[in-house]
Amino acid sequence: MSDGVEGNEERRRTGDAAGPEPQGVPEPRPGEPEPAAQPGPAPLVKAGTAGRTEARAGAKTDEPATGEADDAAPAAPDASGTPADAPPDSTDTPDDPETPDEAGDGLRYERLPDAPPPILDGVRARPPAPPGLATLVAAAVTALLSGLLLGDGLAVNALILALPLAAGAWFAARQAGRRPRRSSLCWGVGGLALLAVPVWSDAEWPTLLAVLAAAGLGALALHGCRKWSGVLLAPLGPVLAVRRALVWGWRGARERTAGGEKDLGPLLRSVLVAAVLLVVFGGLFAAADRAFADLLGSLVPDVDGGSGVPWRLFLAVLGLAAALAVAHTAAAPTRWDGLGPGPGRPRGRVEWALPLVLLDLLFAAFVAVQAAVLLRGEDVVRASNGLTYSEYAREGFWQLLFATVLTLAVISVAVRVAPRSGPRDLLLVRAVLGTLGLLTLVVVASAVRRMDLYMGEYGLTRLRLSVVAMELWLGAVVLLILAAGVFGARLLPRAVLASAAVAVLAFGLASPDKLIAESNLDAHRDGRTLDLRYLAGLSADAVPALDRLDEPLRSCALRSIAVPDAPWYATSLSQARAHDILTARPVRNHPCRDFLTDDISPSVR
Repeated sequence: MSDGVEGNEERRRTGDAAGPEPQGVPEPRPGEPEPAAQPGPAPLVKAGTAGRTEARAGAKTDEPATGEADDAAPAAPDASGTPADAPPDSTDTPDDPETPDEAGDGLRYERLPDAPPPILDGVRARPPAPPGLATLVAAAVTALLSGLLLGDGLAVNALILALPLAAGAWFAARQAGRRPRRSSLCWGVGGLALLAVPVWSDAEWPTLLAVLAAAGLGALALHGCRKWSGVLLAPLGPVLAVRRALVWGWRGARERTAGGEKDLGPLLRSVLVAAVLLVVFGGLFAAADRAFADLLGSLVPDVDGGSGVPWRLFLAVLGLAAALAVAHTAAAPTRWDGLGPGPGRPRGRVEWALPLVLLDLLFAAFVAVQAAVLLRGEDVVRASNGLTYSEYAREGFWQLLFATVLTLAVISVAVRVAPRSGPRDLLLVRAVLGTLGLLTLVVVASAVRRMDLYMGEYGLTRLRLSVVAMELWLGAVVLLILAAGVFGARLLPRAVLASAAVAVLAFGLASPDKLIAESNLDAHRDGRTLDLRYLAGLSADAVPALDRLDEPLRSCALRSIAVPDAPWYATSLSQARAHDILTARPVRNHPCRDFLTDDISPSVR
C-alpha cells in the first residue's frame, strides 16, 4: 500500500491528475478511515424486486455482532412493504412494478436473453452496391411503359413490359458479379414464352394462369434454386425485397445525380429535350395531315382516356417498384434452398413398409373393380347401381382427383422417412413406392375416363376441361416421381415445375373457350341439346366457332360476347379475329329470350 501512496504523492508533486484505478478499490490516504466498498453495476432484475434486494443487503450490513442478535430490533420493511429479513423466495407480498426503490434508482428489470436472429438472416445475401446507370435506365423505362401501356387489359403489352424488366435484372446481376446459369436462362426464356398466352388468347382464366406461371419461372431464374424449398419460396423473393429495393434505387439515383463520370444529369436533360421536340413536331404534323394523325393516335396511348392520369401514375410507380425489386433480387438473391428441411428420421423396414403395402393392396382392389365396371359397359353400371353411365362417371371423379393428390403427399412423406441403411432398403423402397405409383396412374386414367364419359353426355365446360387438364398433369407428376426413383431425385423439383409451366402454356395456346364451343357444336350436330346461354358467356376465342351457327342462333350467341375496341397493345390475336368477323357479319337484332331458355334443335351450318 505504501507504493500506492508514494505514487499518488509523486503525481501530486508533478501536477498530474490521478486517474481512476483500473480495478479494485483505491487505497486510502494515511489517517483517513477505510472507505466503504463501492457497489458494482446493478444487475437488471425483475421489476418490483429492487427494494427487497437493497433492504436485504442493508439488513446484512447493519447486522449486530455475534451475541447481540437476540437483542436487535426487527428490520423495518422496505418501500414495497416486504420485511427486510424475509427469505429471498418469500411470496408473502406481491411485487409492485410501479414502486421505485428507496435509493431513487428507479425500476430495474431482468436482462432478457438475446432474441434469436430472424429466419431469413442465414439465407439473405449481403446488400448489393448501388445500382448502375443501365439498371436505373431499365427501371425508368419499365415505369414509363407501365404507366402508358397498362390499364387497358393484357395482351402484347405484358411481353413488352417483361423485356426492360429482364434487362434490368441482367444488368444488376452482372454488376454484382453474378453469372447466370444455363438453367436460369432457360427459366427466363420459359417465362417470356408463357407471356405469349395473353398475346394469343382473350380468355381471362388461361391468361391469369400464364402470368402467374411466368412470374414463378422468372423468380426461379433470379434465385437459381434447385430444391423444393427454393422452388416453392422463390416467388416471395421480389415481394419481400420491395422496401429494400426502393432504398437501394434511391441511393443509386443520388450517386448518379451528384456529379462525376457517371452523372445522370446529361442523360436526363437529353431525354427531356427529345420529349419536347417529339411532342411539338408530332403535334404539328398531326394537325397538318389527318392520315398521320390517325396513325399517331393508334400508336400513342391515350393518357387522358377512361383510365385517368392518377391511375396511370399509380401504374408507373408500381412498375418502378417491381423493376427495382426484380433487379435487387438479381443482384442479391435470397438463398431459399438453405431453408429446406433435412431428411427425416429413417424408420424400420416393417414400420415403414406395412402401411404402404396395405395401401398398395387397397389400390389394387379398386383398380380391379374399375376394370370390371368401366370395361364391361353401361349395362353393368345400371344393374349394380341404378345409375346411368354418365352419372356413375361423374359421381366418383372428384374423389379420385383428391385421392391422386393425397397419394402424392403420402409418397413425399414416405420418401423422407424411408429406411436407407443399405441396398436392400433401397430395393424395398423402390418396390413399394413404385407399385403405388403405377397403381396411381391407373387411378388417374380411371378419373379421366369418367370425366370423358360425362363430357360426352353433357358437353364440355370450363370447369370440366380444367379438372381434366389438372388430372392429366398430376399423372405426369406421378411419372416424374417414378423416374426419380430410378434415376435419382436431384432434378425432380425443377422437373415438376417445368411440367407445370408446359401444361399452362399448352392449355393457354389451345384456346379453351374455342375448344368448348367446338365440342358443344359438334354434339349439337349429333342431335344433343345446345346450351346457348352458357356459350354466350364465353370469350372472344369462341367467336370463330359460334359464327358457324345459323341465324338467329348466331346473333343470340355472339351478342353478349364483348370484343372491346382496345388499343393495339391491349388487343389479343383472338380479339382481332373476332373483331374482323363481327365487322364483316354484324350481329342482328333478333329476340333471343326463347333461345336462351329452351332446348334448341340442331341447326349448325
